[in-house]
Amino acid sequence: MDRSLRCFTGAGYDKGRPLLVQAAWFAVLNLVFVRWWLPARWRPALLRAFGARIGQRVLIRHRVRVHWPWRLEVGDDVWIGEGAWLLNLERITIGSNVCVSQEAFLCTGSHQRRSATFEFDNAPICLESGAWVAARAVVLRGVTVGRGAVVGASAVARRDVGPGAVITTGAAA
Repeated sequence: MDRSLRCFTGAGYDKGRPLLVQAAWFAVLNLVFVRWWLPARWRPALLRAFGARIGQRVLIRHRVRVHWPWRLEVGDDVWIGEGAWLLNLERITIGSNVCVSQEAFLCTGSHQRRSATFEFDNAPICLESGAWVAARAVVLRGVTVGRGAVVGASAVARRDVGPGAVITTGAAA
């Protein structure tokens, strides 16, 4: 298939806030939110100021990136580790007692591979209570990680992970 990326339109995608709010968030994200010197307890407040729904006792370490705060919902007692990236073009819902470890990537966005103009193919992500997305793991669009399930270090969750299930990159040596 010949692609014409120049003809990409993003048709039907709504960013959810006016351009001025988007620009303000990107300024706060890059100048303040990701910095090591910002106290971790202030990060939930900044996300709330931009429309995120954040529970109590949420720990968000430095270098965490959140694309659109208004498309983020986080329960109580959640840890989000250094360098995690929440690319939430669509909603990401994180239950309570969830750990998203260092450099994990939650990606709600994709493209239609059969589209000549590579239009969006986005879908939400849900991490149910007690889930753990380990270091450098990836959760792709449309996936639910069930209650108490684990996406192991460097594993890729391409489809739903059932409650209590564990997926890894391979067997231990």
